[in-house]
Amino acid sequence: MSRVFYMILDSFGIGEAPDAADFGDTGSSTIRSVAGSAHWDCPNLMKLGIFNIDGVHCTDPAALAGEEVYAALAENPAWSRERWQALRKGCAAPIGSFARMRELSKGKDTVIGHWELAGIVSERPMPTFPDGFPADFIRAFEERTGRKCIVNKPYSGTDIIRDFGVEQHETGALIVYTSADSVFQIAANEADIPVEELYRYCAIAREMLTGDLAVGRVIARPYVGDSPENYVRTSNRHDYAISPFAPTLLDELKGAGKDVIGVGKINDIFNGQGITEFVRTKDNADGLLKTSGYQEKDFDGLCFVNLVETDSVYGHRRNIDGYADAVSAFDRWLTDFMPGMRQDDMLIISADHGCDPGYPAHTDHTREYVEFLMYGAQAKRGKNFGTVDGFTFAADRIREFLLH
Repeated sequence: MSRVFYMILDSFGIGEAPDAADFGDTGSSTIRSVAGSAHWDCPNLMKLGIFNIDGVHCTDPAALAGEEVYAALAENPAWSRERWQALRKGCAAPIGSFARMRELSKGKDTVIGHWELAGIVSERPMPTFPDGFPADFIRAFEERTGRKCIVNKPYSGTDIIRDFGVEQHETGALIVYTSADSVFQIAANEADIPVEELYRYCAIAREMLTGDLAVGRVIARPYVGDSPENYVRTSNRHDYAISPFAPTLLDELKGAGKDVIGVGKINDIFNGQGITEFVRTKDNADGLLKTSGYQEKDFDGLCFVNLVETDSVYGHRRNIDGYADAVSAFDRWLTDFMPGMRQDDMLIISADHGCDPGYPAHTDHTREYVEFLMYGAQAKRGKNFGTVDGFTFAADRIREFLLH
């Protein structure tokens, strides 16, 4: 009985990809911003080899942060020579195998990133709507739901409820918006529109968004509060993704009789395709707790975990210290998880894209390389696979371990 725990630190990129300029992300590096925080405390990731990966250096930060956009970070006291000398010690004799993976798919969003992590490359980008969705679609959607739609343009998810929450309450309208990603998002106060009703509207939108309008995800964004000062989004978010355009590693494993367990939003991302069991989570802590629960169970196959808060709560909000806290909390969880692994267990840690919390040009995802860290009794210690083309490299390692 072999088991792989596939842990995705959502948006934890490790430096700009070669085509970052095409996405407006020149100079981005999530790990550089996060590891520069005084809140960074990740001895386990360091032991696994995070700083041994190509292009991720334990060195004087002045050399790393020379670009003009990082001038402020270079002056941060956390980027002291003494600090990085201490980090450098963690680079010796890594206990894991590691690589730097370059995304081949035409995008930098959650769905495309996870699909590639599961073995398929998306050669076409998913549609985005920088000017909002077409008026004829919005009219048709209003007719189907019986509710007016307001906003319909790219917007920050926290700013939009602050700016339009009162209007939503007074009119009963749906706040519809998008982002730089391929998403159609609907926000509503749970006191005005019950969560299950909001989910029904999202299901209608998912049904209608086809062809040239086939966005990667429709997302329910419920919130609570009675004024702009205390509006806050809840954990009742729900994603409605399109199905993968081809069979993924998950389908292959399921077809071979293996367990494929999704933790967090994995089931949503794959629209249930290839999943044999799933649990949703409220936050990262809940996701880690449920993953620990699966570690105690007998299963044969894959436990695929998404930890979303690094992206949704800290990356997009450009909160460097909060991001560092979240990664450090994951690292503390590893302290108990790794010794509890069985002889036929494998741990793989990666990410689906970047979302550099120190990047000043925008608050969207950033086009970056992502880490591949592999640990287990059957993984080679200190093996550097170098820089590889395709997040599919991770899927290939899982396939080798579970099927061959």
